[in-house]
Amino acid sequence: MNTSSPRIGILGTGAIGGFYGVMLARAGFDVHFLLRSEFAAVSAHGMRVESAVHGVIQMPLQAYADAADMPACDWLLVGAKATSNAELAPLIAKAAASDCKVVLLQNGLAVEESLRPLLPGDLHLLGGLCFVCANREAPGVVRHQAFGAVHLGYHSGPQVNAAERQGVVEACAELFRAAGIEAQAMANLAQARWQKLVWNVPYNGLSVLLRASTSALMADEQGRELIRALMAEVVQGAHSCGHALPEGYAEHLFAMTEQMPDYWPSMYHDFSHQRPLELAAIYAEPLRQARAAGCSLPRIESLYQALAFIDRHNLPAH
Repeated sequence: MNTSSPRIGILGTGAIGGFYGVMLARAGFDVHFLLRSEFAAVSAHGMRVESAVHGVIQMPLQAYADAADMPACDWLLVGAKATSNAELAPLIAKAAASDCKVVLLQNGLAVEESLRPLLPGDLHLLGGLCFVCANREAPGVVRHQAFGAVHLGYHSGPQVNAAERQGVVEACAELFRAAGIEAQAMANLAQARWQKLVWNVPYNGLSVLLRASTSALMADEQGRELIRALMAEVVQGAHSCGHALPEGYAEHLFAMTEQMPDYWPSMYHDFSHQRPLELAAIYAEPLRQARAAGCSLPRIESLYQALAFIDRHNLPAH
């Protein structure tokens, strides 16, 4: 282990936290994992990443069931879903060193805004967008099918100088690159989040609504038309909010999806396991921001309403 490297904590060791955390640990970083239901399995057997890109990685982890037992971490990568953000602040406070950099590896808009007021002022808050096909297969087992790039941006914290903020983001990107992960330091986090929505809005929602994986959606002509129409509305919404996405970006993601392995998006897995869907961050907030800018997104609105109905009737009874 590289003892001179920063100490990294993983909060939310599911598919995202598990994959990136194991990659960092394999590269020699000092990585500490917070687990809940899977603590016993991972403590006994370690974590296994079955990757079509990197091969099978099986390794023991420094695992904890309580954030209070973790050592103070210089970096905290949050892989938990945005639906659990209300519970994150106390965990972050327990695990963070002074001047810690907290990176939200989450989808959607405004996920940082809800968390920032609950964090100490000396902590940096960054956002991270993960372009990866990975799912949790079993306790302590992650299946990685393709990709893995991370786009990162600075949200808020003690750094007020733009160059210094970008330096923090670049330092984060270097951690991922050292672990063999492509990473980009983005100058505009809000725009980066809108860009990720171009994929997330159609494929996540339609996988639940139509019970269809990416290959099934792309093999159907009407499915393809619907995907393109939803992508176009995301681009329109981003533009109305002052974020001009790169020319041809939607078509690039469409073509990329056509070439990638068949994939069930994360929202479908949440639905199939009767977990809350990430509707607020991926649908409600973009619709709210676009509406405030005078922009109507009718197809996304209809998809959101249908998913909200499904979500209400899918959650287990208490």
